[in-house]
Amino acid sequence: MGRGKIEIKRIENTTNRQVTFSKRRAGIIKKAKELTVLCDANVSLILFSSTNKFFEYCSPTTTMKAMVDRYQQVSGTNLWDAQYESMQQKLAELKEKNEKLRKSIRQRYGNELDGLSYTELCGLEQNLSDALQKIRSTFVAKIGRSIDTSKKKLRSAHKNKIAVFGDVHEEMGCAYEESEEDYETMVAMSSGSGSGAQLFPIQLPPAGAAAAPHLNLHQRGYGCHDLRLA
Repeated sequence: MGRGKIEIKRIENTTNRQVTFSKRRAGIIKKAKELTVLCDANVSLILFSSTNKFFEYCSPTTTMKAMVDRYQQVSGTNLWDAQYESMQQKLAELKEKNEKLRKSIRQRYGNELDGLSYTELCGLEQNLSDALQKIRSTFVAKIGRSIDTSKKKLRSAHKNKIAVFGDVHEEMGCAYEESEEDYETMVAMSSGSGSGAQLFPIQLPPAGAAAAPHLNLHQRGYGCHDLRLA
């Protein structure tokens, strides 16, 4: 039983349409390759799907550009004339726009003002005034941000300074208290330069206690020349 003849019309189902395109695209490219090999023909094939996907095939013995140039020569048509004219028109528009911008810049520098009318001069003055105002606003904003940053840095440095000096004062206070306690039991040292220098501990009476009788060092056998308080 042979295949049934299908009606050639647009396939409404999107999925079926894409599947049919993929199958027939592969088939037509295969036929183009076979035609190239069997008949020694130059074949060029360009395909665009409904989703604007591009596919092409060209015989290995030629290039797509060579095929297009050959087509123009044989058919007597020029495919690039319309595109060239469009590009020339676009170029002229860009040149005109560029010249207007350059002239506007020169006028902002105070040049080529003789040909301007009173209204145009007023408009130019207003534009310059607006531009100057924007520049000043931006300048003031940047200065303000710079000042805020400097203030933050100063506050941070001040806090660090207070913290460092606080630690130093605390250490000095602790050392001072320890020195007062040690003073109560300090050691008297003999500072004589001779080899008979000795250490003599002296116990002082605690603070608040009654005054002890006067210590007579002579009674203990110490001469005035034998003892020196450090």
